[in-house]
Amino acid sequence: MSDPLIVRVTSLLDLAGVRYALIGAGALAVHGVVRSTFDLDLLTTSASVLEPDAWNALAADAGVLVDRRRGDADDPLAGIVRIGVANERDIDLVVGRWAWQTEAVERARPVLVFGVHLPVVDAADLVLLKLYAGGLQDRWDIDQLLTGAGRHEIVAEVESRLDRLPVEARDLWALTIGATR
Repeated sequence: MSDPLIVRVTSLLDLAGVRYALIGAGALAVHGVVRSTFDLDLLTTSASVLEPDAWNALAADAGVLVDRRRGDADDPLAGIVRIGVANERDIDLVVGRWAWQTEAVERARPVLVFGVHLPVVDAADLVLLKLYAGGLQDRWDIDQLLTGAGRHEIVAEVESRLDRLPVEARDLWALTIGATR
């Protein structure tokens, strides 16, 4: 039996020297917020994962599907790589394009998740990523992250990093923090 998909994907990223971190619902769970999801989300800012040959070793495995998509010039992401195999959660490798996203990945700390030590973004960086995405689910996720005991620390960290985000994300923060005070 082969290793779980998350192990195969992260091993390939590690071998290539690509920094990444768990984001999305998986990271929310690490920070105490539980919600259902059908995939695992990882973040990197290494555009090398979008190259055609980056996934040859994994795509050679029977049943593994790799779908790479580059973002165009006005896309908020550099791209995304979706990796799937039957009977396992898909993995979405989100490819960011901004320095603040690189810093979030660099600040990530390893946590045992799904039987694997994965770097996980901190709660403040998770809020920043959710503000940047700006959807309704993202707003709910932020509200849930801010209901815990570490709220004041998260708010302070978010506010110290907020100037790196676009104005729309900063405006959403003002609305969000105003609604939770």
